[in-house]
Amino acid sequence: MQRKIIIAGCGYIGRRVARLWRERGAEVACLVRTPEKAEVLAAEGYAAQVTSLDAPGTVTLPGLAGDILYYLVPPPGGGIADTRARNFIATMAQAAPPGKIIYMSTTSVYSETRGGVVTEESETAPASAMGKRRLDAERCFLEYGRQVGVPVVILRVSGIYGPGRLPLMQINQGQPLLREEEAGPGNRIHADDLAAICLAASERGADGEIFNVSDGHPSSMTAYFNAVADVSGLPRQPQVTLEEARRLMSPLMFSYASESRVVDNSRMLGRLGITLLYPGIAEGLAAARTVS
Repeated sequence: MQRKIIIAGCGYIGRRVARLWRERGAEVACLVRTPEKAEVLAAEGYAAQVTSLDAPGTVTLPGLAGDILYYLVPPPGGGIADTRARNFIATMAQAAPPGKIIYMSTTSVYSETRGGVVTEESETAPASAMGKRRLDAERCFLEYGRQVGVPVVILRVSGIYGPGRLPLMQINQGQPLLREEEAGPGNRIHADDLAAICLAASERGADGEIFNVSDGHPSSMTAYFNAVADVSGLPRQPQVTLEEARRLMSPLMFSYASESRVVDNSRMLGRLGITLLYPGIAEGLAAARTVS
């Protein structure tokens, strides 16, 4: 029997997941926000449907009964609730449920640890509004799954990088970085590894399981940006103190730069049977120089 895959939010990662499933002979349908994105996916041979999740009562979904559903839609800006996820779930609840749900969350749901290690059992008390919206979506999907008997798997993903997703604009603009001495550890995952993890989660992840997703080799944002500059043949950005960064950086960039934690990925590697193609940024950046 041919498997049916639904990808809500079929963008940078979703398209990679779609390709992997199609290579396995699965039927893939994609949900996107704009006709332009739908046209691109249709040209690649996918069934694509346009729908907005921003207004309750206007969401339109394909039949999901028994299908594997990936929800990769980012939360809207503002507030501490993910209204898009809530609107999606409210519409989904009116029809036959999918067979399994994989929700892509982020490691921003964890409390600030000042460089400490976080596992899937670590406290979730996010400081940022974005982290709170992500945690809200996690809880909404898990509650829906409990109510209708659908297994839900949560992927808490660290910073994503890959071809076409490198901070070249910031480097070219010479935006300041936090001094290496004051920069705490950050975590990343290559886009191709993340797509493979998404497939493994649908096949081997059990109901209610949470998986941290990272390459397991943390480095500071400063070290990462410097590595990107070096591999791209660009000058490194200037570095500033924490107090200077507070004044010079945008609030979003400052929150990224000042948060620090080490994400333990041992459950992902063991339970999902993952062998990473790019276990560190040296290998990942060498591959990311090609456009995909």
